[in-house]
Amino acid sequence: MLLAGVLIVCAVVVALVKGWDARVTLIGAGLLMACIGGMPMAPLNAFAKSMTNSGLIQAVCSVMGFAMAVRFTECDKHLINAMASVISRVRFFLIPGVVICTYLVNIALPSAAGTAAAAGAIFIPLLMAAGVGPALAAAAVKCGTYGSMLNPGLAHNPFVAKIAGVDVMDVIAFHYKANIASLIVATICITVIAHILKEDKGHIPEHLKVDANFKVNPLFALMPVVPILILLLGSTGLIPFLKMGVPQAMIIGAILTLVVTRTKPKDLSDAFFDGMGMAYGKILGIIISAGVFVSGLTTIGLVKWFIDIMLNNPAIVKLCAALGPFILGLLVGSGDAATFAFNEAITPYAPEFGMSQVQMGSMATLGGTLGRTMSPIAGATIICAGIAGVNPMEITKRNAIPMLCALTVGMLILLF
Repeated sequence: MLLAGVLIVCAVVVALVKGWDARVTLIGAGLLMACIGGMPMAPLNAFAKSMTNSGLIQAVCSVMGFAMAVRFTECDKHLINAMASVISRVRFFLIPGVVICTYLVNIALPSAAGTAAAAGAIFIPLLMAAGVGPALAAAAVKCGTYGSMLNPGLAHNPFVAKIAGVDVMDVIAFHYKANIASLIVATICITVIAHILKEDKGHIPEHLKVDANFKVNPLFALMPVVPILILLLGSTGLIPFLKMGVPQAMIIGAILTLVVTRTKPKDLSDAFFDGMGMAYGKILGIIISAGVFVSGLTTIGLVKWFIDIMLNNPAIVKLCAALGPFILGLLVGSGDAATFAFNEAITPYAPEFGMSQVQMGSMATLGGTLGRTMSPIAGATIICAGIAGVNPMEITKRNAIPMLCALTVGMLILLF
């Protein structure tokens, strides 16, 4: 059964690399392993249990609902243009400014592809118009698309919080230093690479103009970050009465957006609930599928075998938590499946390896996120490449060193 399990896992990796649907692949593999293990109902029970995971559904669906609401009202455009108008005045800080601003946008709008589309449409032409090479301009935007780790609605944060039995903000409070340190390192690296490759100036774009006539409404620009401000001010105790859950903050943000933009309530409501439905299908669908896959791994005995090996070799656990999700995220363009699977299968046993569950879960999350940020087949990479008119591999070539350095620094901070 162990041999069959290893072969199935290898087949899953190959299928994901070839671009097969992650949900179908994970569910199919989980069912097959459970049948071989003699417990065909185990993955079906895991599927049913994951469907009603209230903590995840509330956080993920409400955040994506709010993200769709601000996109519908075009508040995201006002936020991005407000940032662009500031950084365009300081040329020396243009590339690092774009990386950091994209990162900040991704905190407010926790979708790498959505951030790449929204921020890339402004920042990539801005950089190219300023003389930055197209591939480097796209890489700078892509480099900042992992700010969502600081958003309490990112599916991995409440997932780790649930495993550890702590509040989601406690998880963010644990890993935010490593996350920000990795951003600083990645920003410095890509700025140096731009200088070495001489792609930080001299490019003359054809038929490209940045829209300097866009009139930014400060209130509109503020709306996307309102829920994050509420959650941060409340959780840190600066304004105690603002301490609330993620769904409540998102609803307040949506209501304020409705008032400020004077959008028709029905239209904004439709956008909000469309976003919630998309979140369940796209994000929670992968979580549910990962649960089925893990159930199959458990039934066939692979999880116990893997845990036994790591118990006898504690150093392997730390290496797997860091590199496992990173490598798979790089190969398949999404760190979600690998990270959810690792966190569900291994992270509950973290104390047996001398680590806290929050620590191990944060390592897996950061590894998967950075792997996806470096991947040439990630949706955000392809979007940035399309805007810049370059091959996605050109972006990965420029992001490889920054992401590897970010991974090294981030993991060292999380470990020690």
